[in-house]
Amino acid sequence: MTQPHSMFEPARPPREEKRQRVLMCAPDDFDVRYVINPWMEHQIGRTARSLAREQWQNLRALVAERAEVELVTPAAGLPDMVFTANAGFVLRNVAVVSRFRAEQRRPEEPLFRAFFEARGFAVAAWPDELAFEGAGDALIDRGADVVWCGHGMRSADEAPAALERIIGRRVIGLRLVDPRFYHLDTCCCPLAGGYLLYYPPAFDAASRAAIEAVVPREKRIAIDEADAMRFACNAVDLDGCVAMNDASPQLQKRLGDAGFVPVLTPLSEFMKAGGAAKCLTLKLSED
Repeated sequence: MTQPHSMFEPARPPREEKRQRVLMCAPDDFDVRYVINPWMEHQIGRTARSLAREQWQNLRALVAERAEVELVTPAAGLPDMVFTANAGFVLRNVAVVSRFRAEQRRPEEPLFRAFFEARGFAVAAWPDELAFEGAGDALIDRGADVVWCGHGMRSADEAPAALERIIGRRVIGLRLVDPRFYHLDTCCCPLAGGYLLYYPPAFDAASRAAIEAVVPREKRIAIDEADAMRFACNAVDLDGCVAMNDASPQLQKRLGDAGFVPVLTPLSEFMKAGGAAKCLTLKLSED
């Protein structure tokens, strides 16, 4: 892992006061065995599993420095269970378990439901016929009192309205238009203090306008295609430390200027399945 250094101390965004809890799942059975997104194409059987475990352990250690890591037991035959962001959406004591669009991932649903119930979450009812992929598509803004919800690729177009009815908080739907960025968390990352790291071309015009209406210009960190393809937006913000697979020096500087500390933790093996740092984590202490 490499950590950029700054020669100055910028004003820091507001930090979380309580220690966060983050769910992860060991990559015991991780591999690319099917294709359900463009990143998986031509990658079946090409995962270096020992390297994947090393990369996952590095991310876990980084997260554990700043949060309590909880683990869900991996199940044989479910290689994508490692991507716990897709387990569901958590707000306070309520968990909305994902309803996966891809049949290959649906066996994960009862396992994640059992995890949430065992931890005392109230598991909300979700329509069986409505695809919704949890915190892969539903992201809490860190400035405004809204939740962003991606749709059009994995989660159904009706998902934002259904989620709003359950959680009682304003949910703004964002239509995804680039298959490479099939979940909202692959192209959008709310950061502390109301900042938003995002790749504008991944959204339709109405969704870009919705973002601009909520997030002030000075807090919008729009990235280019090269950084988007590094999954720079698939990052985890923990007390101002932004863990990410990779980012250009220019983007690292922009994050530093905004008061964040970008920490690069390579996740090349998980990129083969279309995931990076955010996909591998789920915050359990959201409010």
